Amino acid sequence: MLKLIYLFENFDLAKEALKNWEHDDDTLDKMLSNFRISSNAIYPFCHNGQVCFLRLAPIDEKIEKNILGELELIEFLAQHDYPALRPIKTLLGENVLKLDTKWGKYYACAFQKVSGVQIEATDMSKEIMYEYGKTLGKLHALSSDFKPSIKKWTHIEVLEWIEEVLAEYSAPDNIFFELTEVKKELADFPLRDDNYGLIHYDFELDNVFYDDKTKSCAVIDFDDGMYHWYALDVEQVFDSLSEELNGAILQNAKDEFMKGYKTEYYYSDEMENSRPLMRRFINLYSYARLIRCVAVNSFNEPNWLLELRKKLDSNIRKLETNMTRF
Repeated sequence: MLKLIYLFENFDLAKEALKNWEHDDDTLDKMLSNFRISSNAIYPFCHNGQVCFLRLAPIDEKIEKNILGELELIEFLAQHDYPALRPIKTLLGENVLKLDTKWGKYYACAFQKVSGVQIEATDMSKEIMYEYGKTLGKLHALSSDFKPSIKKWTHIEVLEWIEEVLAEYSAPDNIFFELTEVKKELADFPLRDDNYGLIHYDFELDNVFYDDKTKSCAVIDFDDGMYHWYALDVEQVFDSLSEELNGAILQNAKDEFMKGYKTEYYYSDEMENSRPLMRRFINLYSYARLIRCVAVNSFNEPNWLLELRKKLDSNIRKLETNMTRF
C-alpha cells in the first residue's frame, strides 16, 4: 500500500499522463471519477469506447526492476495465451513511462480491462472454484518455465527490505525475533525449480475475474509478484476464501480449487505443510508495509483518512498479536 500521503486523487496528473496514450476525451472526466488508490493510483479511461486503466505510482514507492519484470512476465503470459490483463503501449510504443511532473516523479502504465466479474461477485460455485484453481496452477506451470531478462525481487530481498523498514520505524523487539525465525526456517526450506518461482502474491478473489460466457478466469494486478515458493499463492487464496466463506462451504471451495490447480501443476504434501510458514512471511511483509504506510501524518487529514488510519492501526496491532503467538 502507498503511504497515506499519496492516497489523494489527482485528476490533473492523470490527464497529464494520459497525453501519452490514445484515449476518448469526451468521457474522460466521468471515467476518472471512478478512480481507486491503494498500492497504486488506478484511473479508468476509455479508448474507442473500451475501458482501460492508467496506473500511477510515485517513483520513490516502487522498485523499477519490479515493474519491468512484471511487464516482461505479462508479455510472456500473453505469448502462451494465458488469460491476464494486457498492457497498452504509449503513442511512442513504450510499456512504462517515467514522468517528471510538477506533482513529482511517477511511473505510469496502462492496461486493458479484462472480461468478466471479480470472483467475489459470483456465486463462487464449484465450477468457478475449479476454474479459479486451474488458472493459478497454469500460472505456476508457466512461471516454472519463465526465464526473464529482468528479474523481480526475491524473497531474500523482500526479507532484507522488511528488516530495513522495521529498523527505520522502530518496530517492537518481538517482530525482529519473528523475522529472524522466519528467515532461518525459509533458509532451511527446500528450494527447487518445481516449488519456487515468480508468484503472483495477490491471487485473491478481487484480482481474478470470471467470465460466464467463456467459463474462464482472467487475472489482474501482478504488481506485488516476487520470487517465492508457489505455496504462498495457495495460502493467500485460502485466506481470501476464508474471509468470504465458512464451514463446509469453505472446505468445499478449497477442495474444488485444489482439484483445478492439480490439473495444471503438481501440489505436494511439502507445499501444503509449508503454508503456516508462508503465512508468517506474509504477516511480516504486511506489517512492514503497514507501519511504513501510516508513519507520516499530514496536516488536517479528512475524516475518511482518519478512519482509514484507525483501521490500518488496528490491522497492525492484530498482526503484532498474531506474530507473538509463534
